[in-house]
Amino acid sequence: MASFRYKARATNGSLVAGELSADSLDQAAQRLIASGVYPVHIDRNEDAQGMSAKRLLRRIGVGQMQLNDLVLFTRQMYTVVKAGIPLLRGLRGLASSTQNAMLRETLEDVLANLEGGRDLASSFARHPQIFPSLYISIVRVGEATGTLEQSFLRLGEHLVQEKDTRDRVKGAMRYPVIVVATILLAAVFLSTVVIPKFQPIFQALQGNIPLPTRIIIGTSDLIRGYWHLCLAGCALLAFGVRRFVGTAAGRLQWDRVRLKLPVLGNLTYQSSLARLCRSLAISLHAGLPMTQALQAIERAAGNAYLATKIRSLGTGIERGELLSKASANSGLFSPLVLQMIAIGEETGELPMLLDEAAGFYERETDVALKNLTASIEPILIVVVGGMVLVLALGIFMPMWEMIGKAGA
Repeated sequence: MASFRYKARATNGSLVAGELSADSLDQAAQRLIASGVYPVHIDRNEDAQGMSAKRLLRRIGVGQMQLNDLVLFTRQMYTVVKAGIPLLRGLRGLASSTQNAMLRETLEDVLANLEGGRDLASSFARHPQIFPSLYISIVRVGEATGTLEQSFLRLGEHLVQEKDTRDRVKGAMRYPVIVVATILLAAVFLSTVVIPKFQPIFQALQGNIPLPTRIIIGTSDLIRGYWHLCLAGCALLAFGVRRFVGTAAGRLQWDRVRLKLPVLGNLTYQSSLARLCRSLAISLHAGLPMTQALQAIERAAGNAYLATKIRSLGTGIERGELLSKASANSGLFSPLVLQMIAIGEETGELPMLLDEAAGFYERETDVALKNLTASIEPILIVVVGGMVLVLALGIFMPMWEMIGKAGA
């Protein structure tokens, strides 16, 4: 990921400048537009090409901004605004007390921009890697309507719920990941250490080696004799997949496949829709127009396939359709949630009903998480059983063959 310098125009016409990281110039422009500013000039920051130790550590994940840090900062901002502390003084105090170096540097830049006359949302928009587009949009509405306190309160509640969902998904995935990793390590250990001990016995059969045994011996010889080529092949495969997923078409295909995976696909879909409904509810509560809210949610969807669905939803709204009709045409929501959206439009309580829809999908996610282990266990049992069967047949069949010849 390279560093780019930019100059851009904010929505109020003021000129802003800064740096951001992106894979390409086009991606840098897209990120600036997504943050609510329009690029005037972008060029590669050649001074940043010699990466310092700090940037290298951040690139591998050390010291990067985490969701926990953003939740804490949002709660602190709510306290600052509610207490009536001037923003400059409050942000200066938060910058001096935060433990995250990346957030501290960001807040120092935000302070410099505020002192230069920019508003808070525009100052946040200079750091799209820290503040999501939805976050910036709600802060901008809060500033414009004088409800900044409520904006930070709703953002804090929203981020806490999102963190809780992420943590539960990660916790549920921990068991199957550990089991699969153990199976792979056991297979490598058996192929490189155990099987070679039996090869002298297998060679005594002089060509009458059963098929399972030949498969095991061939696999063992391949791993032991060409392990460097195996590692290189795996690395090339991982690189190729990453490059493919890095393209727009590849990301769309990958995200569509993710949603169709057995067990995990439904879990991903339910949790994504819960986040979508909650984000839309908080946007409408904050006073964001529907089309602008959908655009912000689309950029923060985290799934390219779902983003296309949200885009079609926004297109329907722009044509003058009701949200319920546009949602039905997009195929995004279940029939029950469609009814809730329709009732919300009829009664004027759409944000509240969207909150209920988010709760519905969160409960569905909870059920899927509770059933995840029970659903994956049969698959893992079949995989482990198949591996044990092949190993058992591969080792014992030659022995039975030798015992039969000896008995004859």
